[in-house]
Amino acid sequence: MLITGAASGFGKALAEACATPGVALHLCDLHAAGLTEVAGLCAAAGAHVAPAVLDVGDAAAMAGWIRGVGQLDLVIANAGILPEIGAAFECHTQARRVFEINVNGMLNTALPAIDAMALQAPAPDGVRGRIAVVSSILAFVPAPMAPAYSASKAAVQAWAEATDGNERARGIRLHSNCPGYIRTGLVTSNPMPMPLIMRPARAARLALEGLAAGRSRVSFPRRVHFGMRLIGALPPRLRNALIAQLQRWHLRRGGNQS
Repeated sequence: MLITGAASGFGKALAEACATPGVALHLCDLHAAGLTEVAGLCAAAGAHVAPAVLDVGDAAAMAGWIRGVGQLDLVIANAGILPEIGAAFECHTQARRVFEINVNGMLNTALPAIDAMALQAPAPDGVRGRIAVVSSILAFVPAPMAPAYSASKAAVQAWAEATDGNERARGIRLHSNCPGYIRTGLVTSNPMPMPLIMRPARAARLALEGLAAGRSRVSFPRRVHFGMRLIGALPPRLRNALIAQLQRWHLRRGGNQS
């Protein structure tokens, strides 16, 4: 099992949820200290842990790492960034960095994993391996306060679901994971309401349950998913006006103080 962005937040929760006795966990992150801490927690739970300090933006390094880990039953491409949001205008450099990590970093993980899984023998259910890419509930709403982030997550979600339609034929499954708001450091600057915000451990449990059930899209909580799909279906001018109104209402109430 392989997880990127495992040093903190959702990635850390996923690693801990997967750390059962005897499981081989390959974890990577750019932040060595956090990765070491997570590796220790997972090892204490009985897992065999192999941490690697890597930048998912480095395609060659990621391909070499993935080729060397051996059998891959599940790969979770979780690494992603959400810079400070809510500015009047998004910084061009920031926008490019978001796409580099959230989209290219995902591809640098998923594409070598597909190649590796294609060479593996299928399990009794015919599946050679599974790849889950972590998108977001914002994949369904082009959010003016985070244009690059919402667009990058829409690309991740669409690519995984479309590719699953092809790769099923040779026993490789791809899943898009589109969680709602998770209480991590990524959302501390979010100026918008965050309904039904979840603790990372609960989000990890729901994500893994959806993968175990074989769902192509794992999106939760359902009420937030439904609401975002409704907002995303509005005409752009009306949608942006509604989002701006929600943001003003939320800030008048004191924002995300908890």
